[in-house]
Amino acid sequence: MTTAPSDLREVRHWIDGTTHTGTGTDTAPVTNPATGEVTGRVVLADRADTRAAVASAKVAFPAWRDLSLTRRTRILFRFRELLEQRKPELAELITAEHGKVLADALGEISRGQEVVEFACGAPHLLKGEMTENASTRVDLCSIRQPLGPVAIVTPFNFPAMVPLWFIPIALAAGNTVVLKPSEKVPSAANWLAGLLAEAGLPSGVFTVLHGDRTAVDGLLTHPDVKAVSFVGSTPVARHVHATATAHGKRVQALGGAKNHMLVLPDADLDAAAGAAVNAGFGSAGQRCMAVSVVVAVDPVADELVTRIAERAARIKTGDGTRANDMGPLVTGQHRDKVAAYVDAGERAGARVVLDGRHVRPDGAAGGFWLGPTLLDHVTPEMSVYTDEVFGPVLSVVRVRSYDEALDLVNANPFGNGACVFTNDGGAARRFQREVEAGMVGINVPVPVPMAYYSFGGWKDSLFGDTHAHGVEGFRFFTRGKVVTSRWPDRTEGGIDLGFRAND
Repeated sequence: MTTAPSDLREVRHWIDGTTHTGTGTDTAPVTNPATGEVTGRVVLADRADTRAAVASAKVAFPAWRDLSLTRRTRILFRFRELLEQRKPELAELITAEHGKVLADALGEISRGQEVVEFACGAPHLLKGEMTENASTRVDLCSIRQPLGPVAIVTPFNFPAMVPLWFIPIALAAGNTVVLKPSEKVPSAANWLAGLLAEAGLPSGVFTVLHGDRTAVDGLLTHPDVKAVSFVGSTPVARHVHATATAHGKRVQALGGAKNHMLVLPDADLDAAAGAAVNAGFGSAGQRCMAVSVVVAVDPVADELVTRIAERAARIKTGDGTRANDMGPLVTGQHRDKVAAYVDAGERAGARVVLDGRHVRPDGAAGGFWLGPTLLDHVTPEMSVYTDEVFGPVLSVVRVRSYDEALDLVNANPFGNGACVFTNDGGAARRFQREVEAGMVGINVPVPVPMAYYSFGGWKDSLFGDTHAHGVEGFRFFTRGKVVTSRWPDRTEGGIDLGFRAND
């Protein structure tokens, strides 16, 4: 927490359809990771601000809930069109605050847009069922109804995509939303709020509350917040789940990851090496689906490491607004933390094949730079293996057999994603059945499902029973009701030959 100079731009809350300063007096700096320059300040909510945000969502809920599905989806369709037209503008905001290259920022927006498109199918996805004459002149039907105000807490690494995993579905289902984005990358959330308003979303239906743990805990304990969606580190996800459920809320808390990529002896090593580089160093490794461990099954390790190193060495690290492949890390503190894992791995006996600690970036000297780093002969007790590093560090673990590789993956406390590279269909089928991970890739290094399937891991990568987006997303943001009805048999009269439009 700090107080930035008064001449810097200020990122404020979005409450009741407009920017809102709030009563909190603390701010946090907004930094350009490619230069190290503080470019703005974001106001941090106090308890009163949190109450105001939730109160706004609560007031807006009845009218939004009662608005027809047709009208709600029209707003989402309009939002989708505006997002398609203006996503370069959003990509520039993301690059300025997160540091990822513009192409990567555009890619994350497109993946988020897929969920918007999926949510436009809400009228079909929210349909119930009916049984006529279940008993004599008794009919049964099931319906799904919104929960009320819901909170969404998102991380720094995908300022647009992760919020868009939840917002369109929650809104389509008839809920009002309070979004608490990462204070490191606050501007994308306000940009989305403005675009939703332009698309016709009524005031109060979508709120942005900026802040730190005070804001998060305020949402987790507020009696009018009915559900919480969270994405972040495992320790925080565990806290979110425990706190929110203790206060009677529905929770989906997506935590950390340690994604493994198995390379079997019959694999295409060129394809595997290329996939490892793309999946390990995309977004500077700051994504929960990054491959951070390559498990090389004898006898492919030497050749595979050579091919990975050759490709990774060609990656251009630098300012994301220029023609570079990989940008900086989000903060100097995070850069130092990731570099410390490399130091620890080297001290513990890992061989540094490619050292990003001494990268020469195409960018300002003050940027938070760490180039692609490749460690070989990593063992499971090293901290660079046990912890989620969340940076451009790829560790190679050598094993003697497929069984040893599978045991290694399944012994890990994380279960977000795992993939295997092989030309053996039997081995691939066995892997997809036996690996303990929520998302599995077969010759696909980053197995992020399309929006109409759901995203989420196992074990310490997920707290709660429901995954993000897809059909599970609509189930999370609604609750079921079964209606049993019996009516007198009366004949209605009157004539109406008009063809009435649905609205």
